[in-house]
Amino acid sequence: QVQLVESGGGLVQAGGSLRLSCAASGHIIAMDAMGWFRQAPGKEREFVAVIDWSGSDYADSVKGRFTISRDNAKNTVFLQMNSLKLEDTAVYYCAIHRKGSGSYFHEGSYEYWGQGTQVTVSS
Repeated sequence: QVQLVESGGGLVQAGGSLRLSCAASGHIIAMDAMGWFRQAPGKEREFVAVIDWSGSDYADSVKGRFTISRDNAKNTVFLQMNSLKLEDTAVYYCAIHRKGSGSYFHEGSYEYWGQGTQVTVSS
């Protein structure tokens, strides 16, 4: 059974940093595209970042501030978040992209999801 567990969320002041982790079990993610999404209160879940075998891509709102990376030996994906803003407050989810299902930017293209970790940015 595939399981993704996010960790590293918390409360941080604006301008601060957090590093999220997503540990996978029951599945080797080395050849998968892995994505991070987020959902703020009252809003739809939105794409944040993705990493595959060729590189990474980011939502415009986080470019230059967030960095996605992976450690295949640990079967883990990370999201380093710097210069956090109030609008980054959300529950953050990692997910495994379903091979052949198309766009990295749409949540419907992802097969497995973690339970989410809360990130709260305060002023």
